[in-house]
Amino acid sequence: MSTQEDPVVIVGMARTPMGGLLGDLSSFSANELGAAAIKAAMEEAGLSGEDVQEVIMGNCLPAGQGQAPARQAGIKAELGQHAESTTINKMCGSGMQAAVMGSASILSGLADIVVAGGMESMTNAPHMVDLRKGHKYGAAPMKDHMATDGLEDAY
Repeated sequence: MSTQEDPVVIVGMARTPMGGLLGDLSSFSANELGAAAIKAAMEEAGLSGEDVQEVIMGNCLPAGQGQAPARQAGIKAELGQHAESTTINKMCGSGMQAAVMGSASILSGLADIVVAGGMESMTNAPHMVDLRKGHKYGAAPMKDHMATDGLEDAY
C-alpha cells in the first residue's frame, strides 16, 4: 500500500430523493435534478462555482432537454459559464463513467476540480414520432424515448 497522497479525492456528494414515474419529482427535468445535486455537493464541499474547471454528467435520456444537458445542469447550479462540460450517454453506467472521466481529467492535469455524476428523469422522456421526411398517409407510429433508448435492448 502506498503512503503517497491520493491525487484524486471526492470532497462532496449529493443526490436527489428517489423519484417514481409521474411522481413528486416529475415536474423537474433531468438537468434541473442534476443542478440540485451539484449545488448541494458544492455546498457540502465548501466550493464555489469559480473553483470548477469541468462538469461531466451522465444522462441516458436527453431528448427534449435542449443542447448539452451537463452544461445546463452546471449553469443552473450556479457554477458559471467558464467550466467545460460533457454529457455521457452510457446505459446504466453513465454516472460512474463520468466519475472515471473526471478522475482521468484530474490525473492528466487538465483540471483540478471536476463535478461528475449522473442525472435522469424517465418521466420527462418524450414520445417521438419520425416526421422529418414528411408523412403521406395513415397512422404515424410513435416511440417512447424511455423504452426505445432507455429500457429496451437494442442488440
